[in-house]
Amino acid sequence: MASRTRRADDLDNPWKETLEHVLDLFLGFFFPEVYAGIDWKCGFESLDKELQQIVHDAKIGKRLADKLFKVWRTDGAEAWQLIHVEIQGPREPEFPERMFVYGYRIYDRYRRPVVGLAVLCDEQPSWRPDSFGYNIWGCSMAYRFPTVKLLDYRAKEAELESSSNPFAAVVLAQAKMLETRDAARTRWEWKVRLFKGLYERGSRREVIYQLFRLLDWMLALPEEQEQSFHEEMHRFEEERQVPYVTSFERRALEKGREEGREEGRRAELLDGISEDLEERFGTEGAKVLRRVRAIKDVAQLRLLGKEIRSATSLSRVRALVGEAKS
Repeated sequence: MASRTRRADDLDNPWKETLEHVLDLFLGFFFPEVYAGIDWKCGFESLDKELQQIVHDAKIGKRLADKLFKVWRTDGAEAWQLIHVEIQGPREPEFPERMFVYGYRIYDRYRRPVVGLAVLCDEQPSWRPDSFGYNIWGCSMAYRFPTVKLLDYRAKEAELESSSNPFAAVVLAQAKMLETRDAARTRWEWKVRLFKGLYERGSRREVIYQLFRLLDWMLALPEEQEQSFHEEMHRFEEERQVPYVTSFERRALEKGREEGREEGRRAELLDGISEDLEERFGTEGAKVLRRVRAIKDVAQLRLLGKEIRSATSLSRVRALVGEAKS
């Protein structure tokens, strides 16, 4: 049985939440120069709401796991750091422009230095965007941003496993996620190996838990292998007496995954209903969507979508929406 499919934006992308907890490990592994310039004693601040407001109108390609953090430099100055992480990684011509647009919009709003960082997870060795600009009639503009390519780490398997930085496990998991798409048993073996490696590095419990969540998402398994994985980890924890990620927490992770899948299905249905209403009934149909969005039950939305497609009038649509329970 093949492993469960993971969309890049599934669960609102666990990369995003993970970075909020292990930003120091992430930067220490990928961008050591940036890491060294930050005063970590001052902490850091995630600015998701600010970023959403800034780029709301910048419809340039997909936004998968873009993050904005406020950090303090070792010289005492405040800095704004944009971290854009490309998770799925398909080649996108608009990617360099998007990095530039995000950067200048943030600078324009806050008048603070912005550092754009990109991690590319695609499988095309030659695609390495690191700049955006133009030069015409004596007028030029150039924007450069540091980029790392996860593909470059595939030949460094032993180095990644022995790294003292636990974020190395994430990089290795990304590679194994691609290599084991249709090999559930091999993926199971690597998942066990990587999770045990997290324990053996002696990392803090919070770090292990956050990376556990991300690796669990990356290396998703069919239900039977998933259960076998949890049994293997339970035995390992008992033997080593290191119950960092308890059975209760694992059940919470599974619940979170299911809630994420449910919300993803709901979003897809709402998108389909929105298109049908606007296409068939114009702006008046779009107004009905506000009431449709109040419906939480996926089964009701699925049935409502089918009935809306066959409805012959907007009054019938309004009646159908009114009959559905929110």
